[in-house]
Amino acid sequence: MIDRRKFLGLMAGGTVLTGLGAFSQVAVASPNKIKSSAKIVILGAGAAGLAVANRLSATLDGASITLVDGRKRHLYQPGFTLIAAGLAPANYSVSSTREWLPSGVTLIEEEAMEIDPDSNSVTTASNTKLSYDYLVVATGIKLDWDAIEGFDLDLVGTMGIGAVYASPEHAAKTWQAMNAFTDKGGIGLFTRPATEMKCAGAPLKYAFLTDDYARRKGNRERVEIHYAAHAGSLFSVPIVNEKVRMLFEDRQFNTVYHHVLKAIDPGKGAAIFSTPQGDKEMEFDFINVIPPMRAPDVVRNSPLPWADKWIDQGWVEVDKHTLRHPRYPNVFAVGDIAGVPKGKTAASVKWQAPVAVSHLVADIQGKQSDASYNGYTSCPLITKVGRAMLVEFDYKDNLTPSFPGVIAPLEELWISWLMKEVALKPTYNAMLRGKA
Repeated sequence: MIDRRKFLGLMAGGTVLTGLGAFSQVAVASPNKIKSSAKIVILGAGAAGLAVANRLSATLDGASITLVDGRKRHLYQPGFTLIAAGLAPANYSVSSTREWLPSGVTLIEEEAMEIDPDSNSVTTASNTKLSYDYLVVATGIKLDWDAIEGFDLDLVGTMGIGAVYASPEHAAKTWQAMNAFTDKGGIGLFTRPATEMKCAGAPLKYAFLTDDYARRKGNRERVEIHYAAHAGSLFSVPIVNEKVRMLFEDRQFNTVYHHVLKAIDPGKGAAIFSTPQGDKEMEFDFINVIPPMRAPDVVRNSPLPWADKWIDQGWVEVDKHTLRHPRYPNVFAVGDIAGVPKGKTAASVKWQAPVAVSHLVADIQGKQSDASYNGYTSCPLITKVGRAMLVEFDYKDNLTPSFPGVIAPLEELWISWLMKEVALKPTYNAMLRGKA
């Protein structure tokens, strides 16, 4: 096992960042750009949209590339857990969308309201119609807070209510509530939705972190940790699920299965779950609310989603290896919105973006690409402050460690923690620039 001093030296020299499969540095700018007059519209200026825009800008000469997104802020979402653990301020995850915009790419700061793939057009909030030759859907996910009866974002930070996913500011308020809870004690309740979701390890991380803070304060005997799993397991990859189950048991978490949060009663300190046996109520002094996650309405109301799977969620129908729409071959989906079995993480975007761009550019050239996305997903699964498991896997649930023999994926290691706390953000930023 690599020692701490050697690892820090490798990190400083860039060796670790180069070797990590999730975030390896790859030069994408071609010395001889491909001339094209293609009109390309990208919906969404999050991680996936910006990564695709920067790669296309570096590859094509003369193409019209337009990003459509009404959000002026770009949010580094992997940082939300660190903010909610009191390890970073809210502004740690905030930058300007325009800061990452490549030259020559047009940003329309409006929401897309309609997608018409039959006429190859998108209509924005100002009723502007944009025609395209190629469309890349990278809208990300809609957090369906309205699906949790009794919940309101204004409650976050009060009455023991947290919501790590909501925003950097809400993550900071969640930390205030969690910090007060681990001072006082009581019942901590942790959940996850039954829908597909971004970073499915995050609900587990925050349960682990809350437990760790209670232990550090000497208050663990005054705290109960309850985890309500939406299905019959804690993690979709069987070997990881078993490891998490063992850790939960070792740390005396109380776990229930097939519990899906549907409502909260803040005044009563109670949460109501749908279960196979009917609705059940669980008490809490602190709760991390995570709502169902679905495609934004503009996608759900279009012809692009799957017709026979995830029909309540609306993910874009794509070939899981090429990220191309089977019915509209000039449409691609990248990032959280893509209807693929795995891959709603920032690390997945790193692998998805070049695949989609490769196929799009090949089309422009009248060629074919053999680029293929294998479902690579990475989850630095924090288990306590200073320790994490670097879990990497693919469509087949195979573990795909970037450092076999160096970083054991199912061991709680400080190296894996450093990957999350130190290495991830700079390499994420490089990904946005199209250079990772």
